[in-house]
Amino acid sequence: MTYYAIYDGNCNLCVTLVQLLENLDKGKIFQYAPMQEEETLKRWNITSEDCELGMILVDADAPDRRWQGSAAAEEIGQLLPMGDVFVSAYRSLPGLKWMGDRTYDQIRDNRYTLFGKRSSTYKTVYPADCGCVQRGEE
Repeated sequence: MTYYAIYDGNCNLCVTLVQLLENLDKGKIFQYAPMQEEETLKRWNITSEDCELGMILVDADAPDRRWQGSAAAEEIGQLLPMGDVFVSAYRSLPGLKWMGDRTYDQIRDNRYTLFGKRSSTYKTVYPADCGCVQRGEE
C-alpha cells in the first residue's frame, strides 16, 4: 500500500507538513513529489492547473483513485496509525468538516502570504518511485 503525496515544494507550511509525515511514516506508506516537478506529474496526467486546487494524494496501486485538497489531508490522516479515529470524529461533528474545508481553501490560497515562500523547492528524502524520478538525479 503506497500513496504519492503531491505537495507545494515552495510553500513553507507544506514542506513542514511533508517533513512531519516523513518523520512519522519513514516512507512506508507515503512517497512525495513536489508540484514543481512537472515531468513527474505528467506520469499521472496532473497539470499545474490541477495543482492550484491543493495537494493531491494518488493511490499507487490505482492511480485513478485520487484525493485533492482537504479530502487528501483527511485521507492521509486516515492512513496514519490511529488517524481514522480522529478523522471519523472530525467528519461526524456537525459543521466541523464544512469549516475545515473552507479553512483549507483559505490557507491554500494565501499560503505564501501567511507562511512564506522558500527560495528553492524542497526535495523529499522519500521521492515518488513511479519510474519518473530517478534517485540521485534531483
